Formats: sequence, C-alpha cells, structure tokens
Amino acid sequence: MIFVSVGTHEDPFDRMLEAVGELVLDEPLVIQYGPSAVRCAGATEFEFLSFDEMVDYIKSARAVIMHAGVGSVMVSLANGKRPIVMARLHKHGEHVDDHQLELARRLNDYGLVQLVENTSQLREALAAADDSASGRMQGIAWLGDDLREYVARHGAVPAVR
Repeated sequence: MIFVSVGTHEDPFDRMLEAVGELVLDEPLVIQYGPSAVRCAGATEFEFLSFDEMVDYIKSARAVIMHAGVGSVMVSLANGKRPIVMARLHKHGEHVDDHQLELARRLNDYGLVQLVENTSQLREALAAADDSASGRMQGIAWLGDDLREYVARHGAVPAVR
C-alpha cells in the first residue's frame, strides 16, 4: 500500500496529487487530500485523518509520499518510514514561502527523505523507494539548531502541518 498525505495546510496541493494520479499502480493507494480538488481514481481517499489513523497508515505503507511539512516528515521518520516528499511552493500558491523546500533539501542531503523537486521524478522515486528510516536520524544535531534559529528569526515555532 502507498500512503499519500498533503497535510492540513489551508492551501490545496493539487500539483502533488496530479502527479500521484498519473502513476500506474498495482497496489492499493490511500490518500489524505485536505483542501485539494484533485481526486485519484481507484484510491481510498480521506479529506483528513486523525493523528492515530495517519500513523497507522504510515506504519502499514510500503511507501509514503507526502508534502514536506516538518510535522508530517517527523511522524513518518518516527514510525520507521523514509518518505518521498514534494515541497509546497510559494510560486504555485501552495504555501506562504518556500520553507518546505529548504527543509526537504537539507533532509534529503542526510538521506532522511527522498526529495522529488519535479513531478516527473515521482515514478522513479517510488520504484526505488527505501522506506526504512531506521538509524538515519543518529547524530543529526543541526535539526535542533535550525529550529532554534527559526524561532529566533520568526518569534514562533512553525505550525505542525
């Protein structure tokens, strides 16, 4: 099973769901679509899921595809999955800025996520999906430093999305 999540941000993430919808899959697809208008034929779809439901789907999934929100990515990693992520981008009206792209690039460099910057890369990333996050978070001190820096710059902790 492949689990897909756009998170809970108020802006749609149709670009990611369109890319998922173009995939030809021979396994079940479960999608949390939030405010997005795009639906994928044959998928089991939910507007929103409870935290526990999301964790259950992540744990059961062969592969996880999600937006690059820090909360969602950390939940995936905490449950042993290395997600394939697409960042919501400001230029597409998907978020207020490009902080997801900055985070996703950094996490990708450490092997914690598989970043897909172009929707055409999704099929290849899914075929090569390595869902194991086991041991990948060891010794990554920069994450706490980056969060402290963000709070110092912006005066608040970003909402978990």
